[in-house]
Amino acid sequence: MNEPSLSTKLVKRSVTLGGHRTSIALEPAFWEELERLADTRGMKLVRLIAEVDASRPADAPLTSSLRLAVLESLRSR
Repeated sequence: MNEPSLSTKLVKRSVTLGGHRTSIALEPAFWEELERLADTRGMKLVRLIAEVDASRPADAPLTSSLRLAVLESLRSR
């Protein structure tokens, strides 16, 4: 398994959630871990992002919720 990139430069990706396009900017290490998590669960990355989006509190930013999902996944290993 590759080590996650430790770059702090944000990488922006666009996804469609609930029929609306949105951009998400995360560090490469978070994108790598989200992709690994989606792969482990046998789903596409956009589906994982949609699940996190649907379960986050209304006042929580999506990017923060995605980072917390990665943290939770790493802690449960």
